[in-house]
Amino acid sequence: MASAETNIDLTSNAMPATTATTTATTATPATASLLVSLVPLSQEAFEATLSNLALAFPNDTVLVATPDTAPQLSSGSPLRLIPYTPTAVSATPWVLTAADYLNTYKLAQENRVTSCLLLGAECQSLQPETIRALASSTLANDLSVAHYELGPREGLVNSAILYPVTRALFGTRPRFPLAIDLGLSLRMAGRLAATAQRFTASSQDDSFLWPLAEAATANFTIAEVEVTPRTIPQPVKRDLNSLLALIAGSLFADVDAKASFWQRARGTQPAQPLPQTAHVAEPPDTAPMLDAFRLAYTNLHEIWSLVLPPNSLLGLKKLSMLQPESFRMPDNLWARIVYDFILAYRLRTINRGHLLGALTPLYLAWVASHLTLISTGTPPEKHIQDLAAAFETDKPYLVSRWRWPDRFNP
Repeated sequence: MASAETNIDLTSNAMPATTATTTATTATPATASLLVSLVPLSQEAFEATLSNLALAFPNDTVLVATPDTAPQLSSGSPLRLIPYTPTAVSATPWVLTAADYLNTYKLAQENRVTSCLLLGAECQSLQPETIRALASSTLANDLSVAHYELGPREGLVNSAILYPVTRALFGTRPRFPLAIDLGLSLRMAGRLAATAQRFTASSQDDSFLWPLAEAATANFTIAEVEVTPRTIPQPVKRDLNSLLALIAGSLFADVDAKASFWQRARGTQPAQPLPQTAHVAEPPDTAPMLDAFRLAYTNLHEIWSLVLPPNSLLGLKKLSMLQPESFRMPDNLWARIVYDFILAYRLRTINRGHLLGALTPLYLAWVASHLTLISTGTPPEKHIQDLAAAFETDKPYLVSRWRWPDRFNP
């Protein structure tokens, strides 16, 4: 989705004076309280999604905002379609962006609903009962975040960086900080839209937002809802280096912007039972990842030395000499590496593009370590939770370096 062309009122529930990018062709019943906002879908996916929505809400009037050509619905359908016209095509359709949040709140204001669902790409794979559960959660919570069941080798950027950083710094437990299916109260939608408007005003419609951090900062209620099965959309034609830079750079910038919040001592939401994950028995092919790490250890050592303190560099030296079958990156070493990269991003120790590029081979080393560990019988989710605990334990390290960045330098 792209941003609306007109500014909207982000402080009240009043209807905006203009609606330049929406065209409501179906009358909105006064009893509708839920808006479901869809991203662009293929015609087949759109029709399947409408069928699932009708099954999810057979007795409720639900508004469905769509940029796609709306079919003629039967007179008994619980759905009321609200077509809107996006102003541009998203360059990152596999994730929700600032424009998605801004448009959703704009439509929620116009139609006076009390809660919203944002369903991302491939949402036709969502089951009706799952959609209903996500909507029901919005009745009691400001933010309801989808929890996906992924394979042990999927979503590793999330497992290695996004989840442990968000949990440690903002005290939130949901496993997917960049989930593409969300339930929002109206005030949560308004807060996200206010943040989104700062990006869209500077033509950064494709910027990512971090709903968990926004909710934690505002002391809003957060819930997690199981969303399985679900087809997860994948980035198209993006190499790992640019993808990691895009996502990690956005997260690091958000951490920087909210430093005054996360530096204060806070607890974490109660732990949830670990899911039963299938054992991964086959040995992983980590050779390409380890080759990239060892090559980077030689070529990027000078850059890493500007970012990492001596103890971390020593740990990397030891790792560079390990054989593949015994390659293990300690959780606390990875936590400190990520924290030091966050600090270097804030201080602009080196060019941010070069900085994030230098993180990629270190991430590959973590992936190689993780895959090797779970191939020996350690449940994947147990390792991720242990890693997140290490990030929590080492949070004082980041706080200290943030306040006194030169203290640990050689």
